[in-house]
Amino acid sequence: MITATPRPAPQPHASQSHTLQPHTLLAPTPSVRTARPDDAAALAELSRPFARSGALRERPASLYATHAADFLVRQVPGGPVDGCVGLRVHAGAPGEGGGPVGVLYNFCVAGHRQGHGVGAGLLRAALAVARAQSLGALFTATTGGGGLFLRHGFAPTTARLAPPAWAASLDPRRDARILRRTL
Repeated sequence: MITATPRPAPQPHASQSHTLQPHTLLAPTPSVRTARPDDAAALAELSRPFARSGALRERPASLYATHAADFLVRQVPGGPVDGCVGLRVHAGAPGEGGGPVGVLYNFCVAGHRQGHGVGAGLLRAALAVARAQSLGALFTATTGGGGLFLRHGFAPTTARLAPPAWAASLDPRRDARILRRTL
């Protein structure tokens, strides 16, 4: 049997501290926060490429301003919004026991930030908000593979189990998969 004794990481000597780059130590930390009405133009701009590709519906900036409180945004202080997700609360669906449920919508991450954990961070934040609001489940619709959602406990479901008003608003021409996660 081989054993190892953990040792603390070596600390740089004072004479070596000049090799550390101050900007790497003080890089701004991204945060996830609730959107504000003045984020509307940034949300519309971030969403535009996804709407052009058919992954999202086109929404005017005025709609983002009106529903800003639905959105969580990810942003490095002083930088642009590089990800967002909407969370709207609905009355319980028939198969959900009557309690409120949520719908995630308009989930997008700037192209240059995809694959860097931005989407996963936004999804974790949305799950935390949904739990804090005592929602029984979350639903979403995706025209893509839905891998991020599936990795976070979502599973395919039917429109019959989803909030009726939301399910009725889905465009059947988009052939979106409906996913659900019980909380």
